[in-house]
Amino acid sequence: MVSLRESQNPDGGWPYQRGGPSWTEPTAYALLALMAQGSVAEPVERGLRWLDAAQLPDGGWPPQPAVRQSTWVTAIAALLGPAALGGEAYRRGIVWIVEQTGQESKFLSRVRQFLTGNPQGDPGWPWFPGTSAWVTPTALSMLALGKAGRSAGSPQIRARLDMGASYLLAHACGDGGWNHGAARALDYDARSYAETTGVALLALHGKDSPAIRKACAWAQAQLPECRASEAESWLRLGLLAHGQLPPDAPRPMRPPRTIQNAALALLVSAAVTGRNVLLE
Repeated sequence: MVSLRESQNPDGGWPYQRGGPSWTEPTAYALLALMAQGSVAEPVERGLRWLDAAQLPDGGWPPQPAVRQSTWVTAIAALLGPAALGGEAYRRGIVWIVEQTGQESKFLSRVRQFLTGNPQGDPGWPWFPGTSAWVTPTALSMLALGKAGRSAGSPQIRARLDMGASYLLAHACGDGGWNHGAARALDYDARSYAETTGVALLALHGKDSPAIRKACAWAQAQLPECRASEAESWLRLGLLAHGQLPPDAPRPMRPPRTIQNAALALLVSAAVTGRNVLLE
């Protein structure tokens, strides 16, 4: 099992693999996992200082400090909340997330979709600004805004969350789950992926519909066959969010080998005991 404390870099961040450079995504997940365990020790403080220094003037976070472009990883950083990030840094991050939409939601793209008879519906979130929306960044952005909306009660945030939910439901695959974004490709039904189905279900927590129940059934069927640590963790988190994780669900198949996957496994362990920091 990867140790988060032993894997932290001297600069305060975390790498994807021990010994590599620090990146925003594993740093944010590592901090979330340590906080879920109730840790407020020096490693958490150092990690938060690294994130604070990495935030860009536009309010978002880049994949790593060498990249001067805010991206989808802003949502994961924002999940740490205002108490960890500081009120102003958190507010700026949330504003950045609210302002992002997929390229297909822009006016000219919508006109083109109307003329071709292929409307896309409500907008989701892209991996990078100015590109098309995809399931995973949409789901993670919804989780970040959901946490912000519970404290702020912003109509703009609530409206954006509704749009995100509509986007996810419109992009569910025929088998019940989600892949990266396209439910059909070249006139064929696309297959669902475990990790995207899990994160989409987590983002849709508190909602119920036949489509969501079908997705839960797909996730339950996939869990015993899952061989990837990250995918298994997201399936468990998604099913837990809907109270659908089977009580006899098999134990994790294999120990995680990356910092990010180790953090996700710890987040699952905390969620099983009733503390899901991704939804608090």
